[in-house]
Amino acid sequence: MISMSSAEVIAAVGGTALAPLCDTEVTAAVIDTRAITPGALFAAVKGARVDANTLSGQARAAGASLILTEDGQAARAGGAEAERIIVVDDIPAALGRLARHNLELARHVNPDLRVIAVTGSVGKTTTKDLLAAICRERGDVVAPPGSLNNEIGLPLTVLRVGANTATLVAEMGADHIGNLAYLTSIAPPDIAVVLVVARAHLGEFGGIENVARAKAELVEGLREDGIAILNADDPRVAAMAGQVASGRVRTFGRVHPADVTASDITLGSDGRASFTLHMNDGAASPAPSAPYTLPAPSAPSELSAPSAPCTSKINLGLVGEHQVMNALAAATAAAAAGVSLPAIVAGLSSGPASAHRMDVFRRGSTLIIDDSYNANPDSMRAGIAALGQLGSGLKAAILGDMLELGAASREEHLALLPALEAAGVSLLIAVGPQVAALAEAARDAGITARAVGAWEEAEAELSDMLNEDGALLIKGSHGSGVWHIATRLKGE
Repeated sequence: MISMSSAEVIAAVGGTALAPLCDTEVTAAVIDTRAITPGALFAAVKGARVDANTLSGQARAAGASLILTEDGQAARAGGAEAERIIVVDDIPAALGRLARHNLELARHVNPDLRVIAVTGSVGKTTTKDLLAAICRERGDVVAPPGSLNNEIGLPLTVLRVGANTATLVAEMGADHIGNLAYLTSIAPPDIAVVLVVARAHLGEFGGIENVARAKAELVEGLREDGIAILNADDPRVAAMAGQVASGRVRTFGRVHPADVTASDITLGSDGRASFTLHMNDGAASPAPSAPYTLPAPSAPSELSAPSAPCTSKINLGLVGEHQVMNALAAATAAAAAGVSLPAIVAGLSSGPASAHRMDVFRRGSTLIIDDSYNANPDSMRAGIAALGQLGSGLKAAILGDMLELGAASREEHLALLPALEAAGVSLLIAVGPQVAALAEAARDAGITARAVGAWEEAEAELSDMLNEDGALLIKGSHGSGVWHIATRLKGE
């Protein structure tokens, strides 16, 4: 964070002082007392279980210079001095304003700072992690740990940007129209990456066309000369080219013609993909002036011979063929930011950086695929497919509910059966009420399957899955709790 005076902070957040504010410096912003460093602003967020105002005195003792709160008297009662308290109507909005101001200061100090924003129904965190690894060639990189991609997580990430930051890689999520418009107002991207429009948060969005509308807000929020990085294989994403005001677009894909493509894709026995990366040389191509029409799929020979290409062999450190598209997206964005091909190749070889996202490890003789952070129909199919690509032993899966699917929930859960059959899954434990119907359908299809109500019950069944020389996939929406099983198996 760019160091700010208390007067600058209160002006930026639009707050009021509980008493004449002391003259101090703010050098960081946190919402967790465990993350406090001397000079930090502590935002006292009222959580479902803990009102952080009660921790205000503890925060001050740990070195926090100011307390940001919606309830000044509660913060005072929690032990903070009145002259250290700033009161605002809405903490997330205040953090957003402070983050916007911090980024403006950082851009003034370092005009070469680049903001790369990533969105999509699946693959955001993996692509963000790949970009963070690749962009180290440019200098210091700020990227969120895990999936800090909402109205609190994004500002906290932006508030880590300092005078020496060369690249900010921001993950931006949405479960309602307008979310990304707001997030890009905090951190307008120089480069906007849209991965895919899929059936996620359908209960909130009300349909996939509204998902596409929401994701398009990322490219609409680009800076004046910004570049959009779009998936040429997804017609809803490709159509966003017409919404890029700068007219600067680069594309990636495996099926349709694109600026960055892959050929010769193979999978090792460990499920990790290798491929040949092809990158067109030159500046970002202009967006079409007329409504975008998805071109016909090209022949494989056309994909392997783009105009003025540079090519390189890539060995991904990530499991699953679906990771190839995430790698192409990261490579395209990094190239647009000026990163060299050797740095792109090296960065793509990195393994998973965020917990519970296609993290593969062994427990005894069993290979565990931990993709348990979250799930929607498309990511669930990708995880199941990755399971099927690992070896020839027993294939087992612990699948939790896919949440926020609305009226389509039962249909979407049942639609996973063909993926289970294609992957050769012979043992399934379904965790939660929504995925229970899949267990019944799986039994009818000859798969040994059981439905349980909670992750603790699934954990009790692990002995049947871990005594075999095979592979186990653990995946479900975060609220299903199946990530607890993966954490315990890894001994974290």
